[in-house]
Amino acid sequence: MSKDLILVLDAGTTSTRAMLFARDGSVHGTDQAELTQHYPQPGWVEHDAGEIWEHTLACAQAVLAKAGAENVAAIGITNQRETVVAWDRETGEALTHAIVWQDRRTADFCTELKDAGHEPMVQEQTGLLLDPYFSGTKMRWMLDNDDAVRAAAGRGTLAFGTVECWLVYKLTGGATHVSDASNASRTLLLPLLGADWSDELCGLFGVPRKALPKVVDNAGTIGVTDPEIFGSSIPITGLAGDQQSATIGQGCLSPGDSKATYGTGAFVLTNKGQEVPRSAHRLLGTVLYQLGGERTYALEGSVFVAGSLVQWLRDALRIIGSAAETEELARSVEDSGQVVIVPALSGLGAPHWRSDARGVIAGLSFASGRPQIARAALEAMAHQTHDLAEAFAADGAAWTSLKIDGGMSANNWMAQDLAGVMNLPVERPEFVETTALGAAMLAGVGAGIFESLEEAAQSMRGDIDHFTPEMDDETREQRLARWRKALAAA
Repeated sequence: MSKDLILVLDAGTTSTRAMLFARDGSVHGTDQAELTQHYPQPGWVEHDAGEIWEHTLACAQAVLAKAGAENVAAIGITNQRETVVAWDRETGEALTHAIVWQDRRTADFCTELKDAGHEPMVQEQTGLLLDPYFSGTKMRWMLDNDDAVRAAAGRGTLAFGTVECWLVYKLTGGATHVSDASNASRTLLLPLLGADWSDELCGLFGVPRKALPKVVDNAGTIGVTDPEIFGSSIPITGLAGDQQSATIGQGCLSPGDSKATYGTGAFVLTNKGQEVPRSAHRLLGTVLYQLGGERTYALEGSVFVAGSLVQWLRDALRIIGSAAETEELARSVEDSGQVVIVPALSGLGAPHWRSDARGVIAGLSFASGRPQIARAALEAMAHQTHDLAEAFAADGAAWTSLKIDGGMSANNWMAQDLAGVMNLPVERPEFVETTALGAAMLAGVGAGIFESLEEAAQSMRGDIDHFTPEMDDETREQRLARWRKALAAA
């Protein structure tokens, strides 16, 4: 073991992990725990912030018990974005459940703001749209509806933050309240061209600026862990939202490089360099990363339901026993029997942005069974990605190839189907956990292990699998025509 091991804490939507990386990208230890999903009402999704912290701590301690904290040079954190935690600075404890990015409870508030004509200004400043997906409206809802949050705001002890902010606060024993630029750019409160929170936007959403964290770079000396937590202090030197982290982990470091992550949702980002992204086709502009105060931007398309659709088939419908079964079922039939699934289980994201949309299973017949439904679920990934590709092309950012990652990308049938429907070459790294890898790369740069992200990518990224298009034009067009018809019904 050497002092240049990097501990990555990956606080996802459905699970929390800790992974230890060496300089060459090899993994020296991993531990994972599932995260409880709370659904108090239709359209509401919550997490217990205390559970996020407890699982993160337990996973980290499990991997460090074998490697030793003294061998770790730095910590990198990556997280589910837009999820909001509210806590009290005096107690250091969460005041209420975290509101998850998938939550739709603020849809009416977003509609009010749109009807009042605020969306063009918000999009111009932040690159985002007025949608419940983003953090600012969640903060406002907490203040309006939770007595503990409102009381803490009155006392001046309220702290708001996204998940990485919460974890840094806990790891440093309450000494550090920061958010990195990639996560901060997802709140509706940070201008793409502004170094700090906007008073105008905070006023529009009714969020007290003093409750917000300091905005910092994605790499550097961000904080130091309380020595009582791991037995010795470890510097926290890398932070990034999960999709930006995956983009970095895929080595998308030049303008035009594009990646798609298929996890709980599906997220496509195209590196735009120092060009501030502007979309006329309902895509998002976001900060990819900030180093030395200088920002690199990305154009993004966000799909709300990907792997969570397979989870729904397993847990709610119980037509599969595990996610891995979907590949075998998909291969067992010639086609889906014209079954089409529109997975709008929490509305539709880009490029449609319809929070009122609902899921549809179309084309059912007596011949439809488990294989057809499982195959249609996997096909939905390519259909949703194709909608995004058309929007990116219309915004002048057409893809020439697509790098994929995330848990679902390990499904070879889905990866090949994606290449066919997109009619593009698809690349997948053999190590698909690029979200954690990107956080390790940032932490390595922040700790001085690497001089640049380019050096980190060259050192840590491994081999690549390639999928080339094999679908004929007629099959592709028939698939997309059925998809569009089902989409209209959603």
